[in-house]
Amino acid sequence: MDIVDFIIVAVTFFIMEGLTWVIHKYVMHGLLWALHRDHHDHSNKGNLEKNDYFFLIFATPAILMMYTGVRNGFSPVFYVGAGVSLYGMAYFFVHDIFIHQRLQFLRNTKNPYLLAIRRAHKQHHKHTGKQHGECFGFLWVPIKYFKMYFKKQK
Repeated sequence: MDIVDFIIVAVTFFIMEGLTWVIHKYVMHGLLWALHRDHHDHSNKGNLEKNDYFFLIFATPAILMMYTGVRNGFSPVFYVGAGVSLYGMAYFFVHDIFIHQRLQFLRNTKNPYLLAIRRAHKQHHKHTGKQHGECFGFLWVPIKYFKMYFKKQK
């Protein structure tokens, strides 16, 4: 991998945050609310939610991009797919493992960034319905959630 390939992966990863916000707000809380609803109202039975199907919805294009990129001599399409995949892995580890504690990991963290992510996500889940949500992003947390943490420290 050369520097251009690395830049493509990194830029794609960061662009995914903006796309995640748009997709979460307008698709998951819009057209595909039927799949996302159980993540908010906990109406699912068992460990898996309908919301977990989004993994397949988002992973499929990334896998296809990587496959196409490999078939074309590791073209830039492969590195875009790799950036999307890395973002997906980060999302899984932070959202499913850290925030929702599907595995007990970093439960008692004191890290201000991680606590701000957790607080923002909690605010997002405060709204159990499709409307009136907030904090649709994932890794970029509004500054007010950092301020909440630092106020507690005093």
